[in-house]
Amino acid sequence: MEEHILWWPRLDLNQRPLPCQGSALPTELRDHSKLKCDYSKNIPIIKEPSYKQTDIIIISIIIYSKGYYMNNIKSQTALITGATSGIGEATAKVLAKMEVNLVLTGRREENLKNLKESLLKEFDIDVQTLKFDVTNKSEVLEKLTNLLTKTDIDILINNAGLALGIETIDQGDIDNWEAMIDTNIKGLLYVSRVIIPHLREKNRGHIVNLGSIAGEMTYPGGNVYCATKSAVHTLSEAMNIDLKGTDIRVSNIAPGAVKTSFSDIRFKGDKQKAEAVYEGYTPLFAEDIADLILYILNAPLHVNIQHTLIMPTAQRNPYILHRKED
Repeated sequence: MEEHILWWPRLDLNQRPLPCQGSALPTELRDHSKLKCDYSKNIPIIKEPSYKQTDIIIISIIIYSKGYYMNNIKSQTALITGATSGIGEATAKVLAKMEVNLVLTGRREENLKNLKESLLKEFDIDVQTLKFDVTNKSEVLEKLTNLLTKTDIDILINNAGLALGIETIDQGDIDNWEAMIDTNIKGLLYVSRVIIPHLREKNRGHIVNLGSIAGEMTYPGGNVYCATKSAVHTLSEAMNIDLKGTDIRVSNIAPGAVKTSFSDIRFKGDKQKAEAVYEGYTPLFAEDIADLILYILNAPLHVNIQHTLIMPTAQRNPYILHRKED
């Protein structure tokens, strides 16, 4: 088929061309017959001078909104920890749309089963599920070692994590501390220790670690949770250093307030306290973080987005939050 190259200014920060195959062009674009581009020297050139820049931008919006953009991760396989809800689940869905095969892990077997079934109904991809707790070192080693004998992993998304309590250190619950340290730090290390040698052996791959604004700025009541997320940021930096000379990229994402089950877990089911966290402003949602993860993963191989801070517009840091008055 004839290849058409389209370009959407302002929407694609890398100004990369968009390949569409012949009849695969959406109807909206085929109707714009004036748009003719040349792919000489990998640079798209608008040949029709009468075609207004505003018209190109309109076409850009059509392309962007309908998902017609470059897919650098098609047919790769992503392992997602903590995939049964929130950011993990949203990431699984957005990667499935990009035709990425998935290995979904988590503690809740029924949730994993339901997510797998819903994805397979909608997308032509391979989906595997593994039930295990990232804090269980022997279980992580056994399940992932067995997985690697039959599955080639390209992407690791270390998403599993939690916060528990907001007490001061002198009143803190030591069991909560251990749960956060075991999940947020040791769990990430256990999984990474198995997967990274596999990525190094083939000299390619991408690791995405879910950090937090809490890892950059400590806030009252955050103490141990903030410390664990600071460790995630440090480990992300260390991974990038240790993987120098390879084509393995490591990205740390530090979200602000994201409305998921995060606060429900932190307050152990106290719905009133959990909802109060998000009152009076629009927080981020799991889908916002999933979209960012997709953008990072889909970047060209020579681009390594090592650290990203993403906040709700209403929240400038943990202390500066604008809540609308009733």
